[in-house]
Amino acid sequence: MSDSTTLPETQGNLTLPDAWDYRGCPAERSKTGGWTAAAMILGGEACERLTTLGIAVNLVNYLTGTMHLGNATSANTVTNFLGTSFILCLLGGFVADTFLGRYLTIAIFATIQATGVTVLTISTIVPSLRPPKCTDGTVLPCITSSGKQLTVLYIALYLTALGTGGLKSGVSGFGSDQFDDSDKQERKQMANFFNWFFFFISIGSLAAVTVLVYIEDNLGRQWGYGICVCAIVLGLIVFLSGTRRYRFKKLVGSPLTLIAGVFVAAWKKRNMELPTDLTLLYNVDDIDDGKKKKKKQELPHSNQFRFLDKAAIKDPKTEGGKTAIVNKWSLSTLTDVEEVKMIIRMLPIWATTVMFWTIYAQMTTFSVSQATTMNRHIGKSFQIPPASLTAFFVGSILLTVPVYDRIIVPVARNLLNNPQGLTPLQRIGVGLVFSIFSMVAAALTEVKRMNAARAHGLTGNPKAEIPLSVFWLVPQFFFVGSGEAFMYIGQLDFFLRECPKGMKTMSTGLFLSTLSLGFFVSSLLVSLVHKVTGDRKPWFANNINQGKLYDFYWLLALLSALNLVVYLFCANWYVYKDKRLAEEGIELVEVETCVH
Repeated sequence: MSDSTTLPETQGNLTLPDAWDYRGCPAERSKTGGWTAAAMILGGEACERLTTLGIAVNLVNYLTGTMHLGNATSANTVTNFLGTSFILCLLGGFVADTFLGRYLTIAIFATIQATGVTVLTISTIVPSLRPPKCTDGTVLPCITSSGKQLTVLYIALYLTALGTGGLKSGVSGFGSDQFDDSDKQERKQMANFFNWFFFFISIGSLAAVTVLVYIEDNLGRQWGYGICVCAIVLGLIVFLSGTRRYRFKKLVGSPLTLIAGVFVAAWKKRNMELPTDLTLLYNVDDIDDGKKKKKKQELPHSNQFRFLDKAAIKDPKTEGGKTAIVNKWSLSTLTDVEEVKMIIRMLPIWATTVMFWTIYAQMTTFSVSQATTMNRHIGKSFQIPPASLTAFFVGSILLTVPVYDRIIVPVARNLLNNPQGLTPLQRIGVGLVFSIFSMVAAALTEVKRMNAARAHGLTGNPKAEIPLSVFWLVPQFFFVGSGEAFMYIGQLDFFLRECPKGMKTMSTGLFLSTLSLGFFVSSLLVSLVHKVTGDRKPWFANNINQGKLYDFYWLLALLSALNLVVYLFCANWYVYKDKRLAEEGIELVEVETCVH
């Protein structure tokens, strides 16, 4: 009897109940997962960041200088490329959670990304895929790219964006799968994994905006993009080599399906009357499938968005109050409805963070165009590549994180009586304030740059070097970088904390969608301003020295200030989930139940 009772405990210590190895057997703790597996996944993410940023941060110069596109068109191409990369993370997450799992999703989309970067590299090598060079003696406007050349370019960029979206959506989740959250030691390792995850992202970014950009500007695009191909292929090989070490989790289904199901069920029953007695609505206690399963604990009913409660109205045909088989598009539990309400309550915060990433987008477009015209020399022989100014942006992120952790958090603990320092919403607010500072600094710097161009009679020559140090651009990069350190971590903390427990993938998707929408809003604003200002007094002239870029920066500063006011109102209205549930005397947990 003693042996029979201790055997399951021994097996439990050797294997994990909710993870499997590559053969489909229960994963052995000592032979799978841990730092060995996580390191291979981190290597893949570093290569992805190096590749994506290595293309995006210097792309505006390639489009204007080599493909001969206008400043506005080039800026929109870059922001649309980055926006698509982030919005496709939602598609990648849906595919991973519903069909392929994270491992296959990462492998397949990394291959797609490698294909896209390969096509892009080929387009920089084959002369017929680029317009003729525009020499200094050219009088007429340079020959712009043909439809065929742009088609190949866009195919390459959006294949890369598709691969990036699918790869990025699964890396952090698959990495966390390598650690057992129920084990105290591995839970600490998981926390360290996310720290290293952010570190590897920053290292990949720093290498992209320094080494890779220098190679692209001095040795040629084909060399820089060729290195990107080698990097992503190497990352894929390293990732696949860890197959025998990985832990795999069951497909859980996409939370998008649950949300859609609640809305569809509520719409189908829109003409039905809501019962006054909540016990008449379908809930988790009504589920009876005869199997042992994880069941969500009931959430307190809220009176907001009551039209969604109709999704939980029981079908009159249901007998005995128990439902064995339920059509999720016709009937949802009241707890599922409350989880969807949680998502809806987060949407005002979600919407007011988009503006920060619209500001962020300018650092990879117009700020790089500004740097191209300024004095970038250090000494007599070395010249900083224009896109490498974003190194100050990445550096400010790496500087702000330890300053916040070591200085701001202890001070905030004493002043605000909050153990974690600033709350997630407060951190987001600080990030929004920094974004306003960055646009004010950018506008003032652009005014100074234009005055210098006029004083030296250089407004008619877009390729002339204005005798003004490029380091005047550092403040705008610094403010956006420091703002991202607050915004990125604040948003991630907010969405992970406030999303329902079963929607962690959705929380990451919500966060990344704000980045995507920020880039798309930037494209929309540029298109509208370019159309309104026209060709007579354009803000975005093809010759940047004849435009009014400073007015665009002032416009963004004004919009950011108005957005901050709206955000403060929304943040004051929002009640944290833990506080709301504590007021109801409920602790949100998942309990294991066995139904007989």
